Amino acid sequence: MKLALREKTDQTAKLLFRMTGLMVIAILADIFFMLLWNTVAFFLKVKPWDFISGTQWNPSGNPANYGILPLLVSTSLVTLGAMCIAIPLGIGTASFLSDYAGRKLKSVLKPTIEMLASIPSVAIGFLGIVVLGPGIARITGQSNGLNALNGAALLAIMSLPTIITVAQDALEGVPNAYKEASYSVGANRWQTLLQVTIPAASPGILAAVMLGVGRAMGETMTVLMATGNASAFPKGFFHSVRTMTATIAIEMGEVPYQTTHYYALFAIAAVLFLMTLLVNIVGEHFVNKYRKYQAA
Repeated sequence: MKLALREKTDQTAKLLFRMTGLMVIAILADIFFMLLWNTVAFFLKVKPWDFISGTQWNPSGNPANYGILPLLVSTSLVTLGAMCIAIPLGIGTASFLSDYAGRKLKSVLKPTIEMLASIPSVAIGFLGIVVLGPGIARITGQSNGLNALNGAALLAIMSLPTIITVAQDALEGVPNAYKEASYSVGANRWQTLLQVTIPAASPGILAAVMLGVGRAMGETMTVLMATGNASAFPKGFFHSVRTMTATIAIEMGEVPYQTTHYYALFAIAAVLFLMTLLVNIVGEHFVNKYRKYQAA
């Protein structure tokens, strides 16, 4: 009796889990096809090349312009700046936690870093407006600090937990035999870290970097609040920019339904989807490579 009840419970649980998995796949498929459908509707009215290479985004103009090149460059600029800040800090912190920090210090630092990921993006954006933006304005002598550098610094803060956690796991996964062999030939801890541990963990570190890029590229609220939202072609880190995510967030709530402008926002989302998908595929490639390395 108990065995039959247990088998029935197992079958019910398997069916429930299968239905849940299929539901998730169905929801994702619906989102993808909705995105694709509206993107195709836009490209029936605007040529894809004009959309990608156009240098003006002015849907309300006469004539309307739907060029997302400034938005693409702005997104890439802010993401690049964020990674220039986050990668050295992230890998350095991960190296310290894995090779230098004591057990007590690690037990305090690691949860603190992971808690950083739980801070709402609105709070970080507010920090950029109130603290970081005025500081950048004072240093650079500009009228305000709402620019690409401000957004890049805030995105770096938001990317650090991902980069640090994944990179630390990669560094700690390097076999101790590698380090012991390095110490046996007279290398010190720093030389071992720099010439043995980090190269051996490079697939995992690269995966951490790519996941950080994806995190920064898809952020909306922080860049919406901190970059100035100027849709002009960016001239550098000290100029106001508007990213693709910020454009969608600003305009989607007010755009007339089923107009060219409405479909254009879905086309931007499709381009952003392809960019983040490419980043995730590259990151997943390095993660799988790192797992094979660990298994070996």
